[in-house]
Amino acid sequence: MLNLNTVEVTYSDVILILKGVSIEVPDGKIICLLGANGAGKTTTLRAISGLLFTQLGKVTHGSIYLDRHRIDNRKPVEISKLGITQVMEGRRLFEHLSVEENLKLGGYLYHGDLKKNLDMVYNYFPKLKDLHNTESGYLSGGEQQMLVIGRGMMAHPKVMLLDEPSLGLAPLLVREIYDIIERLNNEEKTTILLVEQNARAALSIAEYAYVLENGRVVLDGPAARLKDNEDVKEFYLGLSAVGKKKSYREFKHYRRRKKWVG
Repeated sequence: MLNLNTVEVTYSDVILILKGVSIEVPDGKIICLLGANGAGKTTTLRAISGLLFTQLGKVTHGSIYLDRHRIDNRKPVEISKLGITQVMEGRRLFEHLSVEENLKLGGYLYHGDLKKNLDMVYNYFPKLKDLHNTESGYLSGGEQQMLVIGRGMMAHPKVMLLDEPSLGLAPLLVREIYDIIERLNNEEKTTILLVEQNARAALSIAEYAYVLENGRVVLDGPAARLKDNEDVKEFYLGLSAVGKKKSYREFKHYRRRKKWVG
């Protein structure tokens, strides 16, 4: 199990971003983390994966555990060896390398059968097998998203951190990507912490969800229950209490029924 206990994160020893975040990610489950831009979602993933240092950030309070291993502020390579892989937002690839070369880099720290892992990825993403010699910079957005997820799979992680996998994709491709995430969880038993602004897609496959706002968890519960929560509908699904879509003008003047922390 992955546990975050009252985690605070500070950038440049000055800017406090996470303000006591506590999250549980049980083994074999899909947990989603929702919130608007700037809520602290990506910072939470970086705190787990050890990538805070790239932004001059660090965990200044609280703790993060993977099973019995405390991992806050450890080096990314150490965390990766324990079984955590982050698939970053923005489809970051080595664009001059082929599809298969990118995948092999994902398995660099894995000491198992590389060929077997490649076959596993190609089973989930047949398109990538057809494009295995293609430079990744020439792939479409959907194909690149498949590739970054596949590259993450090559490490055979216990826990996969997915940051905005639906970003910039057409609705049909979003559904395809989410079907594969579900398969990965069901068939490979990979634990997944999913960060999304697309609340509808995330809540459709997650078992439990947390809502972040201004660096704090302001709401959490079973995903099915949060889908019916009026505040979640209003802010993340774009629906009013009677199920009608909200206009931007109405949204601007809406006042929360719940006093979430500011």
